[in-house]
Amino acid sequence: MAPSPSPIATFVPVAPDSHFSIHNLPYGVFSSRSDATPRPGVAIGEQVLDLRAIAAAGLFTGPLLRDSDCFHQTSLNRFMAMGRAAWKETRGTVQKLLSGKLSNILVGFSWSIDCYCYVCLADEPALRDNTDLRKKAFFPLNEVKMELPAVIGDYTDFFSSKHHALNCGKIFRGVDALQDNWLHVPIAYHGRSSSIVTSGHPITRPCGQVAPAAGSSSPAFKPSSLLDFELEMAMFVGPGNELGTQIPVESAYDHIFGLVLMNDWSARDIQRWEAIPLGPFLGKSFATTISPWIVTLEALEPFICNPPAQDPPPLPYLKEPQGKSYDIALEVTIKPDGDPKGSTICRSNFKHLYWTLGQQLAHHTVNGCNLRPGDLLASGTISGPEQGSLGCLLEQSWGGREQVALENGGSRKFLEDGDEVVISGHCKGDGYLVGFGTCSGKLEPPRCSC
Repeated sequence: MAPSPSPIATFVPVAPDSHFSIHNLPYGVFSSRSDATPRPGVAIGEQVLDLRAIAAAGLFTGPLLRDSDCFHQTSLNRFMAMGRAAWKETRGTVQKLLSGKLSNILVGFSWSIDCYCYVCLADEPALRDNTDLRKKAFFPLNEVKMELPAVIGDYTDFFSSKHHALNCGKIFRGVDALQDNWLHVPIAYHGRSSSIVTSGHPITRPCGQVAPAAGSSSPAFKPSSLLDFELEMAMFVGPGNELGTQIPVESAYDHIFGLVLMNDWSARDIQRWEAIPLGPFLGKSFATTISPWIVTLEALEPFICNPPAQDPPPLPYLKEPQGKSYDIALEVTIKPDGDPKGSTICRSNFKHLYWTLGQQLAHHTVNGCNLRPGDLLASGTISGPEQGSLGCLLEQSWGGREQVALENGGSRKFLEDGDEVVISGHCKGDGYLVGFGTCSGKLEPPRCSC
């Protein structure tokens, strides 16, 4: 792991356990009560900084941003397309505008949140000392509506966890082995982008065909009874590539804008009946939930770690000069209806993934497939080696053969109506966090008449 930088002071109150420290500055798109137009913002503490307001005030003075209208858009696609130099310029400007040297003089509570504020001695007064601009530019996080951060043209779901792949083989095929291609190819399928929703959107239990019941020769049409979550993360594509060209693995990270949490909901009974020979369809396309804040690779840089050893060595086009993963702690909590605390049933880590982000993106383009700004590439279920780190109920219940205990005394094999699934993730620095917030969705009853 890279050395953790020292905490940077900011005039905006940020609690020590906040996911949105000044070391993070994740991007999202929000609307407010006073203005329903979606626009780009940055999360800092319990506030959202309106980047449209900052741009309108002329505070983006760098050569790549000063004449750009990227923050006057209703999505981040145009900003994503500008590439890493523009992303770094923006991050540097925002960090400078928000930073401040703190004195040891405590001046009390501020910003109406439970966090002490100190006198700020920053040399950059452009935002801090401009009362009118602060009123226009800051919005309480709990009062805004978060939108999808990008127009997602295409969505690809990988299958990059070796532990998950091995467990699926044991559950479905009774074989303690991977498929012959798995250690050579980052396996993926093309998903449905129209049903991607942001955190908090309700999820309707899907209906579909399932395998014939015992003693029957015909499949049944019914609500899924094996509804599952999948703990995943996903990357948003930046500039991308032209059709017919490739993105080499050594430059793949220049095309990754940042990461979000993901729950790729799965109807296991529908999926199992339909998946042979072409793979998932209705069992996956009914809903996918992502967290609204995109954490950049610059924010994650201090938490780079080595990925798992790859044996056999990958083919040359997948061999990275320096393979890297990220130490991101992940949790999944199930909250049954009426249980506000819920039960944390999974603690995993992004670093368990066998195939890296760079390998996934490079493989996606090796045939000349064009990736575009705002495309979403997901990791697949992230499972670790222990029972408590398995990233879905399919694995935890071993295909429905075992009960998964909840802290309130109940249990689950698969999700029940009224269950809310909350995924969270963060990296821990020296006195600060770089977090993703939460990715949540509550399961509602089916709407089909069966």
